[in-house]
Amino acid sequence: MSQITIGSFEDFEKFIGQDLGLSEYHKITQEQIQKFADATLDQQWIHTDPERAKTEGAFGNTIAHGYLTLSLVPYLWEQIVQVENLKMMVNYGIENLRFAQAVLVENEVRLNANLKNVVNLRGTIKAEVNVKLEIKDQRKPAFSGVLVFLYHFQ
Repeated sequence: MSQITIGSFEDFEKFIGQDLGLSEYHKITQEQIQKFADATLDQQWIHTDPERAKTEGAFGNTIAHGYLTLSLVPYLWEQIVQVENLKMMVNYGIENLRFAQAVLVENEVRLNANLKNVVNLRGTIKAEVNVKLEIKDQRKPAFSGVLVFLYHFQ
C-alpha cells in the first residue's frame, strides 16, 4: 500500500473528492477483544465467552465490540496518510456513523478512506474523511461514516 504524505492545507486540497487509499488488513483476535473488554468494562458474553457465543450467539462466534473496531481508526489511518509539519492533530468528530455488520473474531479489517472536504479555518485545517471499515471477503463494511480531524500545521 502506498502512503500519501501531507504537509500543508494545499497538499490536502489536492485530494478533495479523491480516494486516499486503503490500510493493511488487521486481524481481530480474541485476546484483543478481551483486552478491550477489560479496558472499557464491557464484558458482555457475545464478546468475551467463545463457548457461549458459539452455542447461544447469533453469529456462531464472538464478535468485536463496535467501539473496538472504531478505536482502530488512528492506527489504520496512519497507514494511509502521513501528516508532516504538524504542531497538533485533534480528533474533532464523527458524522453519520453506522455500524453495518458485526466483525467476528479472526476477521481481518482494513480502512478505506476518501477525502470529502478540507477547509482552512483561520490556520486550523478541518479535514472531513469518508471512511469504511471493510471486512475481508465480506460485501458490507463493519462501519461507515465521516471522520473530522483538525490539523494545526507549523
